[in-house]
Amino acid sequence: MKANTESDARVERDYVGEVSIPRDRLYGVNTVRGVDNLTVSPLSIAHYPAFRDAFAQVKWAAALANRDNGVLTCEQCDAIVAACGEVIGGSFDTSLVVDLMEGSGGTSTNMNFNEVIANRAQHLLGHAAGNYEIVHPNDHVNRSQSTNDVYPAALKIATHAMLGTLVEHIAALAALFRRKETEFADILHLGRTCLQDAQPMRLGQLFGGYASLTSRLADELAAVRDKLRTLPLGGTAIGTGFGAPAGYRAAVYAHLRQVTGVDYQAPANSFDAMQNMDVFSRVSAELRTCAVSLAKIASDLTMLSSGPVGGLGELTLPEAQAGSSIMPGKVNPVLPMAMIQLSFAVVGNDVAVAQAVQYGELEINHFEPVVASRVFDSIAMLSHGITRFSEKCVAGIEANGIRNEQHLLESMAVATALVPKIGYARVSKLARQSVAEGRSLVEILETSGLLSRDETLATIRSASYPVFDS
Repeated sequence: MKANTESDARVERDYVGEVSIPRDRLYGVNTVRGVDNLTVSPLSIAHYPAFRDAFAQVKWAAALANRDNGVLTCEQCDAIVAACGEVIGGSFDTSLVVDLMEGSGGTSTNMNFNEVIANRAQHLLGHAAGNYEIVHPNDHVNRSQSTNDVYPAALKIATHAMLGTLVEHIAALAALFRRKETEFADILHLGRTCLQDAQPMRLGQLFGGYASLTSRLADELAAVRDKLRTLPLGGTAIGTGFGAPAGYRAAVYAHLRQVTGVDYQAPANSFDAMQNMDVFSRVSAELRTCAVSLAKIASDLTMLSSGPVGGLGELTLPEAQAGSSIMPGKVNPVLPMAMIQLSFAVVGNDVAVAQAVQYGELEINHFEPVVASRVFDSIAMLSHGITRFSEKCVAGIEANGIRNEQHLLESMAVATALVPKIGYARVSKLARQSVAEGRSLVEILETSGLLSRDETLATIRSASYPVFDS
């Protein structure tokens, strides 16, 4: 990360030596060290806007709290707040260059934000970047804070924001399934267990189950999202609050509520809040549950739409794109396939989060960057995937009513519905006759004069609505 010439560079020093920094960049020497030593992935800390904004919101609230407690001047505070506002607007993303997966326990991330905010504050006050005469990254932007309380606080704030959007996407998918439940309410359908013919039902009931599941997924994610409102801010390095004035903690939460619009709270025990990240095990577990549950639905849709000739063909999915480079006219269920594949990645992310939460040591957990990376990745994949799955697949699903009814009426599942009407023994005998003669049970009932086709259909329709349904 070296500038090309002396004229377009400024020089900063640390105990390791000098570094040249492009004048159009607002980071400092700590950022350069973090980038040079710890870049391992293609994503920077500015990649997820919610994370960038959360860090700036914490610095904003901290500046106001420090001003209230007399450890920052109004001039310093105002400049820091203004710089934070510009960071939130995305103005300095090109200077937020530390790797999201950096391995310094978040220190490089925190210092990248501190340096960018300090240097922009310097500019706003008419001073050059890098000298830090008025606003210093550590002494002022990071005042009353430590990476150890700021990073997990920003991580929780960002996750809370991202989950809000995801919950909305899942709720919208549930509404689509409800619409299909109504649309397919009168279509007879062959219910299957263990991939074998089972009982009569309505196709709408199948989609009603999908709607209920999806609604529950949204509710559970909303519940775990609420657990992210407890932050470790004010604990500084290990939970003691050492280095912060007495009134800082109350002030920083009051200001953070105003800055974010969310009622974030101090923890009941600061040491617990600093030591443990178990809430992210719960968040990640709910993301995993969401992913694998939707993958199950996607698998069902793939199976029910299989064919169109050699498979079930009971559903028709919207045609999204050509399915083969060699087989003309083939169309694959690419949206359900994508949801299933996405679930594999989310499950893997959950394993990484569980490992990181487990390996916190003593007073802090320094594996927060991998938690941030994996949780953000899962939320982003689910948000994008569900949006496409909803719009490009579920919204346009059509039912083949004739095929659904045909499969049911030609199956032995009809027998179950007929037991109350003509008795178990007689139905069993007719069922064996159906297998022996290769004729449907409906046909045998009609030719034997026991039940007409219409009477059989009426019996099946009645049986497909359980008495406990509203």
